[in-house]
Amino acid sequence: MADISSTIEIPDARNIPRHIAIIMDGNGRWAKKRFLPRIAGHRRGVDNVRSTVRACAEKGVEFLTIFAFSSENWRRPPEEVSFLMQLFIVALEQEIAKLHANGIRFRAIGNLSRFEPRLTKLIADAEELTRDNKRLALTVAVNYGGRWDLIQGVSRMLKCNPQLANGFAETDLLPYLSMSYAPEPDLFIRTGGEQRISNFLLWQIAYTELYFTDTLWPDFDATEFELALASYQRRERRFGRTSEQLQEATGEEATNALSGNA
Repeated sequence: MADISSTIEIPDARNIPRHIAIIMDGNGRWAKKRFLPRIAGHRRGVDNVRSTVRACAEKGVEFLTIFAFSSENWRRPPEEVSFLMQLFIVALEQEIAKLHANGIRFRAIGNLSRFEPRLTKLIADAEELTRDNKRLALTVAVNYGGRWDLIQGVSRMLKCNPQLANGFAETDLLPYLSMSYAPEPDLFIRTGGEQRISNFLLWQIAYTELYFTDTLWPDFDATEFELALASYQRRERRFGRTSEQLQEATGEEATNALSGNA
């Protein structure tokens, strides 16, 4: 497990988020505004993932997690679901080598059992190829739901540790959740105007700073990304402490840093 939950340990305050999670909403509406089929919006949305990955890597973000397909998205029209699956296949075929060349690690979380073998093999191959890359960890959530994550996590934990059936702590469960390898997100971004979490990383975003924008995902460009970062940088992340305690802690850190440099 990479990091302890922020309900147990207070993470270091950083000007640049260590981990950003994004719900990429608005592809269909972007296309509709332009009298285009919804699939055109999804294609444009994939292009924007590429630029967002680049921006995060350049800023020093260590983890980027994007919600590509939720467990509820199977309710969409069958032709749209089929297109999204094919788009994911094409994106993997075309982009993984580029990610690898740029030091990006790729991972997928979610219930992959419903996907066709070709897609699951591409995911496995991509994870294997990029497993040692350190610049940025890109996680794509596909057929994922936060409630599913908790249920599968508890099930796996109890299967491996039946003695915990009578009671367990956060630290017992954390290694079995889908994002056990990453710190909790510092910044959650949702585009498209909706202000919901939509069953995404329910456990992990307990203390995450939330940022909602009306901008549709295909229009979420470098300027919009900077606005989200600026909003995050204005937040006071107390994790249960008072503002005075936070100021005292910041002052102590500055004093220790100066003493270390002396």
